[in-house]
Amino acid sequence: MKIEEQELEKIKSDFNKTEQMAMQIASLELQKTRLMKDYAEVIESANKTRAELEEKYGPISIDMSDGSYTKPVENGTV
Repeated sequence: MKIEEQELEKIKSDFNKTEQMAMQIASLELQKTRLMKDYAEVIESANKTRAELEEKYGPISIDMSDGSYTKPVENGTV
């Protein structure tokens, strides 16, 4: 006994689609892992740069548009 040809083709098509989707998901997971690693590295670099700037200038607030900075107000003095 056999299923009808169109039924076989439908089930084959669905199976192939699920296999392709599983491969795409695996590829996306790999991309996600790489991006998360890269993101962590950038955060680490930014934290290191912040620490270096704080060591050089003390605690400051930097205007990212032009690089100017201000020191926080302490007890009414700058």
